[in-house]
Amino acid sequence: MIVRRLHDAGVTSEHAYTAAAASIGLSLVSWLASSRTENVERADRWGIFVGEWAPTFFALGLALANYEQRAEDAGRTAV
Repeated sequence: MIVRRLHDAGVTSEHAYTAAAASIGLSLVSWLASSRTENVERADRWGIFVGEWAPTFFALGLALANYEQRAEDAGRTAV
């Protein structure tokens, strides 16, 4: 399970949410930078490409949050 491996590697839901927010900002920055050096169509593609990362990171954040909650609940019932 990917979520378990990410959690075991130390990745938390907050990391994924931060990456999602950063990808939104990076999308804007990449669009602005590309629009100044290239044509608008290419700039739009760069902005959209980077912007598509955000939903993936948000989904990973939700999956990790659910996993963390289940692990926390399991820890409470084991005590």
